[in-house]
Amino acid sequence: MKKRTKIAAGLFISFVILCIGTSLGSSSISLYETLRIILYKLFTLPLGGGTEPKNVTIVWNLRFPRALLAFMVGGSLSMSGTVFQSILKNQLASPYILGVSSGASLGAGLIILTGFSLPFLGGFTLPATGFLFGLLTVFLVISFSSRLDNALSNNTIILFGMVFSLFVNAILTTLSALYREELKNLLYWQMGSFSLKGWSYAGLMFPFLILGSLGLIRYTREMDILTFGEEQAQSIGVDTRSIRKKLLVCSAILTGGAVALSGAIGFVDLIAPHLARKIIGSNHAFVLPTAFFIGGSLLVVTDLVARTIVSPSELPVGAVTAIIGAPFFAWVYFKRR
Repeated sequence: MKKRTKIAAGLFISFVILCIGTSLGSSSISLYETLRIILYKLFTLPLGGGTEPKNVTIVWNLRFPRALLAFMVGGSLSMSGTVFQSILKNQLASPYILGVSSGASLGAGLIILTGFSLPFLGGFTLPATGFLFGLLTVFLVISFSSRLDNALSNNTIILFGMVFSLFVNAILTTLSALYREELKNLLYWQMGSFSLKGWSYAGLMFPFLILGSLGLIRYTREMDILTFGEEQAQSIGVDTRSIRKKLLVCSAILTGGAVALSGAIGFVDLIAPHLARKIIGSNHAFVLPTAFFIGGSLLVVTDLVARTIVSPSELPVGAVTAIIGAPFFAWVYFKRR
């Protein structure tokens, strides 16, 4: 099967999974009816008889925007993971290694623990602050790494990323000890959830997805060259330092937006890139969209499990992905050895 055909098949399967994730829940709605409602809302196609107004409300206002947000978050994390594994030449690398998650958690923690809200942002103060702190952490890691190592070698980036993550986590732990009443809300946010997040959150995620994706797609050729090694890339004429910075910033935009809007959800960015390379090969022009479809579909399924397995209660999505991802992480590690 040709690579373009595989990507087209991936797009179709992802849409089917998105519809399945929308149709299932405490109030079951058939897949066919769910598809009719989505097409009716998107393209004003005839809805047909027999569809209750409450089902239209459930699908369009509650479940579909939630599933769509989960898909975009999963896809964004997966593309970021693909980039980090490629430029750092490490199969176990992820965007969280630069402290994006820790920085976003600190920003969100400050809002949750203090109850502060900006008048012009209102309820979006939390995701906006989380994104800004996550992006700021990445810029600090890159800045300090470049001062110590002008070439921005992989080991230097990883080392400073770990140091900043530990430092930021220490600050967050100290704040948590001072504001124990709000500790439960902070822990729940850190574990990730799409509960009660409708079209407004999906609309906020869309610009991050577009901006970060366009930046990565622009440098797919350079990413292919970087996988052969830094010296060979420089001999061909690739400015490895500049390209690596741009790729890290684009990945931070994707990850920062995802973490700020959904919380810290791990392992999707580790699993999807491996599966994508198994299916499509190593050409990043095809790996990135494939990883996006796989990661998005995986998170839609995970969110479905999280909200139905103990219904009417709901599990944090990050806990479910960790249960799936930890064995996968161990498998990758021991297979590599």
